[in-house]
Amino acid sequence: MNAADDFATDESRAGLRIPPHRILLILIGIALVAAVVVFGRWDWLPDYLPRLAQGLVVTLMMLFGSVILGFLLAVPIGLVQVTGPWWLKAPAVGFCTVIRGTPLLLQLWLLYYGLGSLFPSIPGIRHSMLWPYLREAWPYGLVALTMSFAAYEGEVMRGAFAGVPRGELEAGQAFGMTRGKILRRIWLPRAIHRALPTLNGETILQLKSTPLVATVTVVDLYGVISRVRQETYLTYEPLLLLAAIYLVLTAILVWIFRRFENAVPVKS
Repeated sequence: MNAADDFATDESRAGLRIPPHRILLILIGIALVAAVVVFGRWDWLPDYLPRLAQGLVVTLMMLFGSVILGFLLAVPIGLVQVTGPWWLKAPAVGFCTVIRGTPLLLQLWLLYYGLGSLFPSIPGIRHSMLWPYLREAWPYGLVALTMSFAAYEGEVMRGAFAGVPRGELEAGQAFGMTRGKILRRIWLPRAIHRALPTLNGETILQLKSTPLVATVTVVDLYGVISRVRQETYLTYEPLLLLAAIYLVLTAILVWIFRRFENAVPVKS
């Protein structure tokens, strides 16, 4: 083993060491959690477990549905801002500016209380196949979350597309690839790989935004916890349980994205 390897090994070991103050904070946190578990009132939990499970399913559906749909919208939004003509670029820039510049809660309320209140007045809408969905609250929550994710991730993809080295695209042209094949095989995969760390953070932020759908009567995980607090008159135990669930979900998301990042070979 040479000196460079020794230096790298020492740096990796140093990176694994946890500072003493962080160890102290971790121990204090574990002690507080243990105290809450031991001395808290948890007799309500078995009665609410089925509703908590249903709320968790709704939260995950809102999260993954909005992330998948939002990302599918973010790719063309980011792409047209880099290569598109002005008549495509201008709406994409305007969409990102408006959605990112206004609160998500306001967008959700405008969709549900504004647009949603107009549908019943449209002739024939109550007898159409869309009415069973338009009368529910969850489609408006899903649309609001999707638009928000698409706007933020669209800006991320714009930077990712622009950051792909021009030489890689020119190499594809030299091999005789069409523009569509270059996009599919070179530009899009490289842009997604560059955007993965930011996509991880945006997905976690999206998870933290899902409780807003409870304000339009969608019974997600936060909505169930709110009902628990109203019916049991408890404050700390339900909220701490909610915080623990979100922490576990966040840890799982971080682990999944790290696996994706490590699965993609990086040229050194």
